[in-house]
Amino acid sequence: MNETSFHAYQAKAPDTPAERVTLGVDDLTGGDLLVKVVYSSLNYKDGLAMTGYPGVVMTYPLTCGIDLAGEVVTAAGGFQAGEQIVLTGANLSQTKPGGYSQYQRVDPEFVVRAPKRLGTWGAMAVGTGGLTAMFCVMRLQKAGITPDSGPVLVTGASGGVGSYAVSILSRLGYRVEAVAGTSGKEEYLADLGADTVYDRDELAGEVAPLGDERWAGAVDCVGGSPLAKVLSQISYAGSVAACGLAGGQDLPSSVMPFIIRNVTLYGVDSVFAPAEERAEAWSRLDELFTPEEQRAVAHDEPFDKLPQLAQEILDGKIRGRVVIDVAG
Repeated sequence: MNETSFHAYQAKAPDTPAERVTLGVDDLTGGDLLVKVVYSSLNYKDGLAMTGYPGVVMTYPLTCGIDLAGEVVTAAGGFQAGEQIVLTGANLSQTKPGGYSQYQRVDPEFVVRAPKRLGTWGAMAVGTGGLTAMFCVMRLQKAGITPDSGPVLVTGASGGVGSYAVSILSRLGYRVEAVAGTSGKEEYLADLGADTVYDRDELAGEVAPLGDERWAGAVDCVGGSPLAKVLSQISYAGSVAACGLAGGQDLPSSVMPFIIRNVTLYGVDSVFAPAEERAEAWSRLDELFTPEEQRAVAHDEPFDKLPQLAQEILDGKIRGRVVIDVAG
Protein backbone atom coordinates (compact mmCIF):
# COMPACT_ATOMS: atom_id res chain seq x y z
CA MET A 1 0.00 0.00 0.00
CA ASN A 2 1.11 3.56 -0.71
CA GLU A 3 -0.54 5.28 2.25
CA THR A 4 2.01 6.08 4.93
CA SER A 5 -0.54 7.25 7.49
CA PHE A 6 -4.28 7.17 8.12
CA HIS A 7 -6.82 8.07 10.79
CA ALA A 8 -8.56 6.08 13.52
CA TYR A 9 -10.60 6.71 16.65
CA GLN A 10 -8.97 5.22 19.73
CA ALA A 11 -9.99 4.91 23.35
CA LYS A 12 -6.86 5.90 25.23
CA ALA A 13 -7.95 5.49 28.88
CA PRO A 14 -10.98 4.52 30.99
CA ASP A 15 -13.77 7.10 31.40
CA THR A 16 -12.27 9.20 28.61
CA PRO A 17 -13.80 9.88 25.16
CA ALA A 18 -12.04 8.34 22.17
CA GLU A 19 -9.60 10.52 20.25
CA ARG A 20 -8.91 10.81 16.55
CA VAL A 21 -5.33 9.66 15.99
CA THR A 22 -2.93 9.21 13.11
CA LEU A 23 -1.51 5.72 12.62
CA GLY A 24 0.69 3.77 10.25
CA VAL A 25 0.36 0.15 9.16
CA ASP A 26 3.14 -0.83 11.53
CA ASP A 27 0.93 0.35 14.41
CA LEU A 28 -1.77 -2.22 13.61
CA THR A 29 -1.74 -5.34 15.77
CA GLY A 30 -5.17 -6.94 15.33
CA GLY A 31 -4.25 -9.96 13.19
CA ASP A 32 -2.73 -11.25 9.96
CA LEU A 33 -5.32 -9.96 7.49
CA LEU A 34 -4.74 -6.34 6.42
CA VAL A 35 -7.96 -4.64 5.32
CA LYS A 36 -8.71 -1.23 3.86
CA VAL A 37 -11.86 -0.35 5.80
CA VAL A 38 -14.48 1.23 3.57
CA TYR A 39 -17.53 1.24 5.86
CA SER A 40 -18.39 0.67 9.48
CA SER A 41 -21.64 1.25 11.37
CA LEU A 42 -22.93 2.97 14.48
CA ASN A 43 -24.38 0.83 17.25
CA TYR A 44 -25.36 1.69 20.83
CA LYS A 45 -22.30 -0.20 22.04
CA ASP A 46 -20.14 2.01 19.79
CA GLY A 47 -21.62 5.06 21.45
CA LEU A 48 -20.63 3.69 24.84
CA ALA A 49 -17.07 2.90 23.72
CA MET A 50 -16.56 6.24 21.95
CA THR A 51 -17.75 8.30 24.93
CA GLY A 52 -15.66 6.39 27.48
CA TYR A 53 -18.44 4.47 29.22
CA PRO A 54 -16.79 1.97 31.60
CA GLY A 55 -16.85 -1.77 30.99
CA VAL A 56 -16.95 -1.74 27.18
CA VAL A 57 -13.31 -1.29 26.14
CA MET A 58 -11.19 -3.77 28.07
CA THR A 59 -7.65 -2.78 27.05
CA TYR A 60 -5.98 0.52 26.15
CA PRO A 61 -5.28 2.06 23.77
CA LEU A 62 -7.86 0.41 21.51
CA THR A 63 -9.52 1.39 18.24
CA CYS A 64 -13.32 1.57 18.54
CA GLY A 65 -15.97 0.17 16.18
CA ILE A 66 -17.60 -3.28 16.52
CA ASP A 67 -18.27 -3.71 12.77
CA LEU A 68 -16.20 -3.26 9.63
CA ALA A 69 -16.39 -3.95 5.92
CA GLY A 70 -13.79 -3.35 3.26
CA GLU A 71 -11.19 -4.69 0.87
CA VAL A 72 -8.37 -7.11 1.57
CA VAL A 73 -4.98 -5.48 1.03
CA THR A 74 -2.65 -8.40 1.76
CA ALA A 75 -3.68 -12.03 1.47
CA ALA A 76 -4.02 -14.19 4.60
CA GLY A 77 -6.26 -16.91 6.01
CA GLY A 78 -7.60 -17.97 2.62
CA PHE A 79 -8.58 -14.43 1.57
CA GLN A 80 -7.00 -12.83 -1.48
CA ALA A 81 -6.07 -9.21 -2.11
CA GLY A 82 -8.99 -7.29 -3.57
CA GLU A 83 -11.72 -9.42 -2.02
CA GLN A 84 -14.57 -7.64 -0.25
CA ILE A 85 -15.02 -8.83 3.33
CA VAL A 86 -17.18 -8.26 6.42
CA LEU A 87 -16.34 -8.67 10.10
CA THR A 88 -18.69 -8.08 13.03
CA GLY A 89 -18.31 -8.77 16.73
CA ALA A 90 -15.27 -11.01 17.35
CA ASN A 91 -14.37 -8.80 20.34
CA LEU A 92 -13.72 -5.77 18.13
CA SER A 93 -13.66 -2.61 20.26
CA GLN A 94 -13.45 -4.72 23.43
CA THR A 95 -10.10 -6.50 23.38
CA LYS A 96 -9.24 -6.22 19.67
CA PRO A 97 -8.90 -3.09 17.53
CA GLY A 98 -12.09 -2.30 15.65
CA GLY A 99 -13.55 -0.77 12.52
CA TYR A 100 -13.13 2.95 13.19
CA SER A 101 -9.82 2.95 11.36
CA GLN A 102 -9.13 3.49 7.68
CA TYR A 103 -6.91 0.40 7.72
CA GLN A 104 -7.06 -2.49 10.13
CA ARG A 105 -5.44 -5.84 10.76
CA VAL A 106 -7.94 -8.53 11.78
CA ASP A 107 -8.00 -12.19 12.69
CA PRO A 108 -9.26 -14.11 9.60
CA GLU A 109 -11.07 -16.67 11.79
CA PHE A 110 -14.35 -14.72 11.94
CA VAL A 111 -14.10 -12.88 8.60
CA VAL A 112 -16.55 -13.71 5.79
CA ARG A 113 -16.81 -12.56 2.20
CA ALA A 114 -19.25 -9.71 1.70
CA PRO A 115 -22.75 -10.73 0.59
CA LYS A 116 -23.06 -10.41 -3.19
CA ARG A 117 -26.20 -8.29 -3.41
CA LEU A 118 -25.93 -6.22 -0.22
CA GLY A 119 -22.18 -5.67 -0.66
CA THR A 120 -20.06 -3.94 1.95
CA TRP A 121 -22.39 -0.94 2.33
CA GLY A 122 -25.51 -3.08 2.67
CA ALA A 123 -23.81 -5.36 5.15
CA MET A 124 -23.03 -2.40 7.40
CA ALA A 125 -26.59 -1.12 6.99
CA VAL A 126 -27.76 -4.49 8.34
CA GLY A 127 -24.91 -4.62 10.86
CA THR A 128 -24.61 -6.65 14.03
CA GLY A 129 -28.30 -6.18 14.85
CA GLY A 130 -29.55 -7.77 11.64
CA LEU A 131 -26.98 -10.55 11.81
CA THR A 132 -27.97 -11.41 15.39
CA ALA A 133 -31.65 -11.45 14.41
CA MET A 134 -30.86 -13.86 11.57
CA PHE A 135 -28.99 -16.14 13.98
CA CYS A 136 -32.07 -16.19 16.23
CA VAL A 137 -34.42 -17.07 13.38
CA MET A 138 -32.05 -19.77 12.14
CA ARG A 139 -32.00 -21.28 15.63
CA LEU A 140 -35.82 -21.41 15.74
CA GLN A 141 -35.98 -22.97 12.30
CA LYS A 142 -33.43 -25.63 13.21
CA ALA A 143 -35.61 -26.39 16.23
CA GLY A 144 -38.50 -27.13 13.87
CA ILE A 145 -40.51 -23.91 14.31
CA THR A 146 -42.20 -23.25 10.95
CA PRO A 147 -44.89 -20.77 9.87
CA ASP A 148 -47.44 -23.57 10.38
CA SER A 149 -46.34 -24.03 14.00
CA GLY A 150 -48.14 -20.89 15.15
CA PRO A 151 -47.33 -17.25 15.91
CA VAL A 152 -43.82 -16.18 16.93
CA LEU A 153 -43.28 -13.40 19.45
CA VAL A 154 -40.49 -10.80 19.28
CA THR A 155 -39.69 -8.87 22.46
CA GLY A 156 -37.82 -5.57 22.36
CA ALA A 157 -39.21 -5.37 18.86
CA SER A 158 -38.48 -1.70 18.21
CA GLY A 159 -34.74 -2.12 18.84
CA GLY A 160 -32.07 -3.00 16.32
CA VAL A 161 -32.20 -6.79 16.71
CA GLY A 162 -35.94 -6.88 17.32
CA SER A 163 -36.79 -4.80 14.25
CA TYR A 164 -34.82 -7.12 11.99
CA ALA A 165 -36.31 -10.18 13.68
CA VAL A 166 -39.83 -8.91 12.94
CA SER A 167 -38.93 -8.18 9.32
CA ILE A 168 -37.11 -11.49 8.73
CA LEU A 169 -39.88 -13.61 10.27
CA SER A 170 -42.55 -11.78 8.31
CA ARG A 171 -40.69 -12.20 5.02
CA LEU A 172 -40.36 -15.92 5.74
CA GLY A 173 -44.12 -16.26 6.16
CA TYR A 174 -44.49 -16.35 9.95
CA ARG A 175 -47.28 -14.66 11.86
CA VAL A 176 -45.37 -12.17 14.01
CA GLU A 177 -46.50 -10.71 17.31
CA ALA A 178 -44.32 -7.97 18.75
CA VAL A 179 -43.78 -6.33 22.13
CA ALA A 180 -42.41 -2.79 22.00
CA GLY A 181 -40.72 -1.03 24.90
CA THR A 182 -42.24 2.35 24.11
CA SER A 183 -45.65 3.45 22.87
CA GLY A 184 -46.19 4.86 19.40
CA LYS A 185 -44.33 2.04 17.62
CA GLU A 186 -47.41 0.28 16.22
CA GLU A 187 -47.20 1.76 12.72
CA TYR A 188 -43.44 1.24 12.52
CA LEU A 189 -43.68 -2.42 13.53
CA ALA A 190 -46.71 -3.02 11.33
CA ASP A 191 -44.71 -1.71 8.37
CA LEU A 192 -41.97 -4.22 9.22
CA GLY A 193 -44.51 -7.05 9.15
CA ALA A 194 -45.86 -7.39 12.71
CA ASP A 195 -49.43 -8.72 12.73
CA THR A 196 -50.04 -7.74 16.36
CA VAL A 197 -48.21 -5.19 18.53
CA TYR A 198 -48.38 -5.22 22.34
CA ASP A 199 -47.17 -2.70 24.85
CA ARG A 200 -44.45 -4.00 27.16
CA ASP A 201 -47.05 -4.13 29.96
CA GLU A 202 -48.19 -7.34 28.27
CA LEU A 203 -45.17 -9.05 29.87
CA ALA A 204 -45.26 -7.19 33.18
CA GLY A 205 -46.46 -8.47 36.51
CA GLU A 206 -46.00 -11.67 38.44
CA VAL A 207 -44.63 -14.64 36.53
CA ALA A 208 -46.69 -17.82 36.91
CA PRO A 209 -44.94 -21.19 36.48
CA LEU A 210 -47.23 -21.86 33.50
CA GLY A 211 -49.56 -19.57 31.62
CA ASP A 212 -51.81 -19.94 28.59
CA GLU A 213 -50.06 -21.39 25.52
CA ARG A 214 -49.83 -18.42 23.14
CA TRP A 215 -46.74 -18.64 20.96
CA ALA A 216 -44.95 -21.42 19.09
CA GLY A 217 -41.66 -19.61 19.50
CA ALA A 218 -40.06 -16.32 20.37
CA VAL A 219 -37.05 -14.14 19.71
CA ASP A 220 -36.25 -12.50 23.04
CA CYS A 221 -34.09 -9.36 23.05
CA VAL A 222 -34.90 -8.36 26.64
CA GLY A 223 -34.22 -11.13 29.17
CA GLY A 224 -35.19 -10.83 32.85
CA SER A 225 -38.81 -11.13 33.97
CA PRO A 226 -40.23 -10.58 30.45
CA LEU A 227 -38.32 -13.64 29.21
CA ALA A 228 -39.60 -15.68 32.15
CA LYS A 229 -43.17 -14.70 31.31
CA VAL A 230 -42.65 -15.57 27.64
CA LEU A 231 -41.34 -19.02 28.60
CA SER A 232 -44.45 -19.66 30.68
CA GLN A 233 -46.65 -19.01 27.62
CA ILE A 234 -44.80 -20.93 24.90
CA SER A 235 -46.78 -23.78 23.38
CA TYR A 236 -45.84 -27.42 23.80
CA ALA A 237 -42.47 -28.25 22.15
CA GLY A 238 -41.91 -24.58 21.35
CA SER A 239 -38.59 -22.75 21.44
CA VAL A 240 -37.19 -19.37 22.45
CA ALA A 241 -34.01 -17.81 21.06
CA ALA A 242 -32.64 -15.32 23.61
CA CYS A 243 -30.00 -12.74 22.77
CA GLY A 244 -30.41 -9.74 25.09
CA LEU A 245 -30.59 -8.62 28.70
CA ALA A 246 -31.98 -5.09 28.63
CA GLY A 247 -34.64 -6.32 31.08
CA GLY A 248 -32.07 -7.77 33.47
CA GLN A 249 -29.72 -10.71 33.72
CA ASP A 250 -31.78 -12.65 36.26
CA LEU A 251 -34.34 -15.22 35.06
CA PRO A 252 -37.13 -15.61 37.66
CA SER A 253 -38.63 -18.67 35.99
CA SER A 254 -39.21 -22.28 36.99
CA VAL A 255 -38.50 -25.65 35.39
CA MET A 256 -42.21 -26.11 34.60
CA PRO A 257 -42.12 -24.90 30.97
CA PHE A 258 -39.18 -27.19 30.27
CA ILE A 259 -40.41 -30.40 31.90
CA ILE A 260 -44.18 -30.04 31.42
CA ARG A 261 -44.34 -28.43 27.96
CA ASN A 262 -40.99 -29.54 26.54
CA VAL A 263 -40.00 -25.92 25.87
CA THR A 264 -36.41 -25.21 24.79
CA LEU A 265 -34.47 -22.03 25.56
CA TYR A 266 -31.58 -21.32 23.21
CA GLY A 267 -28.90 -18.73 23.87
CA VAL A 268 -27.75 -16.84 20.77
CA ASP A 269 -24.35 -15.14 20.51
CA SER A 270 -23.11 -13.23 17.47
CA VAL A 271 -19.70 -12.20 18.83
CA PHE A 272 -17.97 -15.57 18.48
CA ALA A 273 -20.22 -17.31 15.97
CA PRO A 274 -18.04 -19.42 13.64
CA ALA A 275 -17.34 -18.22 10.12
CA GLU A 276 -19.47 -20.98 8.56
CA GLU A 277 -22.53 -19.90 10.51
CA ARG A 278 -21.83 -16.25 9.73
CA ALA A 279 -21.57 -17.01 6.01
CA GLU A 280 -24.90 -18.85 6.08
CA ALA A 281 -26.58 -15.97 7.91
CA TRP A 282 -25.22 -13.35 5.51
CA SER A 283 -26.28 -15.47 2.53
CA ARG A 284 -29.82 -15.66 3.86
CA LEU A 285 -29.92 -11.94 4.65
CA ASP A 286 -28.71 -11.30 1.10
CA GLU A 287 -31.72 -13.23 -0.21
CA LEU A 288 -34.21 -11.35 1.97
CA PHE A 289 -33.04 -7.74 1.68
CA THR A 290 -31.81 -5.47 -1.10
CA PRO A 291 -29.50 -2.44 -0.87
CA GLU A 292 -32.40 -0.29 -2.05
CA GLU A 293 -34.51 -1.41 0.90
CA GLN A 294 -31.65 -0.67 3.26
CA ARG A 295 -31.37 2.84 1.81
CA ALA A 296 -34.85 3.47 3.23
CA VAL A 297 -33.71 2.73 6.78
CA ALA A 298 -30.00 3.60 6.72
CA HIS A 299 -28.00 6.66 5.78
CA ASP A 300 -24.33 7.57 5.48
CA GLU A 301 -22.41 9.77 7.87
CA PRO A 302 -18.81 10.98 7.55
CA PHE A 303 -15.97 9.47 9.57
CA ASP A 304 -15.05 12.76 11.22
CA LYS A 305 -18.55 13.13 12.70
CA LEU A 306 -18.21 10.01 14.86
CA PRO A 307 -17.74 11.77 18.23
CA GLN A 308 -20.97 13.72 17.72
CA LEU A 309 -22.87 10.68 16.44
CA ALA A 310 -21.71 8.58 19.40
CA GLN A 311 -23.31 11.01 21.84
CA GLU A 312 -26.45 11.31 19.72
CA ILE A 313 -27.11 7.56 19.71
CA LEU A 314 -26.79 7.49 23.50
CA ASP A 315 -29.20 10.43 23.73
CA GLY A 316 -31.77 8.62 21.58
CA LYS A 317 -31.47 11.10 18.71
CA ILE A 318 -30.51 8.56 16.03
CA ARG A 319 -33.30 7.07 13.92
CA GLY A 320 -32.68 4.07 11.70
CA ARG A 321 -29.29 2.67 10.85
CA VAL A 322 -26.13 4.74 10.36
CA VAL A 323 -23.37 3.61 7.99
CA ILE A 324 -20.03 5.28 8.67
CA ASP A 325 -18.12 6.23 5.52
CA VAL A 326 -14.69 5.38 6.88
CA ALA A 327 -12.84 5.64 3.57
CA GLY A 328 -14.37 9.02 2.77
